[in-house]
Amino acid sequence: MGYLQKQNNPPMLKDLQESWQQEPTPFYLYDLDLLRQTLEKARNAAAQYNFQVHYALKANSNKPVLRLIQEFGFGADCVSGNEVKRALKRGFVPEHIVFAGVGKSDAEINFALQHNIFCFNCESSQELEVIDALAGKQGKVARVALRINPNVDANTHKYITTGLEENKFGINMWELEGVMALLQQCENLELIGIHFHIGSQITDLNVFKNLCSRVNEIQQWFISRGIQLPHLNVGGGLGVDYYQPDENPISDFESYFAIFNEHLEVQPGQQVHFELGRALVAQSGSLISRVLYVKKGLTTNFAILDAGMTELLRPMLYQAYHKIENLTSQGPEVKYNVVGPICESTDCFAKDVFLPETQRNDFVAIRTAGAYGEVMASEYNLRDKAKAVYLGLEVKSV
Repeated sequence: MGYLQKQNNPPMLKDLQESWQQEPTPFYLYDLDLLRQTLEKARNAAAQYNFQVHYALKANSNKPVLRLIQEFGFGADCVSGNEVKRALKRGFVPEHIVFAGVGKSDAEINFALQHNIFCFNCESSQELEVIDALAGKQGKVARVALRINPNVDANTHKYITTGLEENKFGINMWELEGVMALLQQCENLELIGIHFHIGSQITDLNVFKNLCSRVNEIQQWFISRGIQLPHLNVGGGLGVDYYQPDENPISDFESYFAIFNEHLEVQPGQQVHFELGRALVAQSGSLISRVLYVKKGLTTNFAILDAGMTELLRPMLYQAYHKIENLTSQGPEVKYNVVGPICESTDCFAKDVFLPETQRNDFVAIRTAGAYGEVMASEYNLRDKAKAVYLGLEVKSV
């Protein structure tokens, strides 16, 4: 998996158990030292080219995690009104908050307008009309960017591909003439840029080269009509190594940003923006669980955990792989289906996993859960929300 850079290995979770083994399970364990290292790498790599990075709150909106990200100077990419509220509360300045999303409600738009956020990324003509009307009622001019569908295949899971013409996201090229005509009539909107996002967990960097080519073509469409846009948002999508989290804990931000620097035709004075989520936070989080029971069958052994799809939905929703480790046992390896306690057959983290012989009360870590773990948690079956535990940096009051 050459898209990730080799790092000095962080402490193994097995060696850190004294810090948290008295905590009631399940819980999310955040390594804030690793998060700080990741943020530093990303910030420094982007700064080489004066790129602006917005953190995508949908990946993880944990309060101490957000505070640390804000302290590094990242902006905020939000896809709901409550994410805008959370970003403001955690110290992100309005001038660095972008509000995206295909279905913004009137109340959400009004809140963002009241707080003078930097930009709305708009995905349809009707949305432009709504924002124009609401901004007019507040006596304001809203800055907007058009999210354009580049029809670039991200070569990732179909549920997290967002840049193809059959996806619900974005404005298609054949709609642009009509959209631009509409903008001429919208007195309360200021078009400041164009926006793209083709998907997430992209591990083939050539995909981003293809994106650059399409963005260049689309920019020329605007330039040929005498339209100079000060802002260009190319989204995010950089993947992480779910298979070897200790060997590759930090994504290769340098190669990622270098591709855009080399292949993107940036116009004079134009600011380039990125929206990174998973790549910043995923490896810093693990889901820690305890084995409740071990059921031994004729052909299948089940390790039944006290964590389930209510704490980490990705394996059930996307058939996603997460590395699973028994932190307690040193026994010979045995094959297990690792499942949760939820009253659903789909509540299964992985099948045919080889783990050291597993017993009741063993600790199990499900790795790379810092993105789309806690943030997607639910109380299905009336389960309690799992708490968060932190390693590394001192956590300020939340």
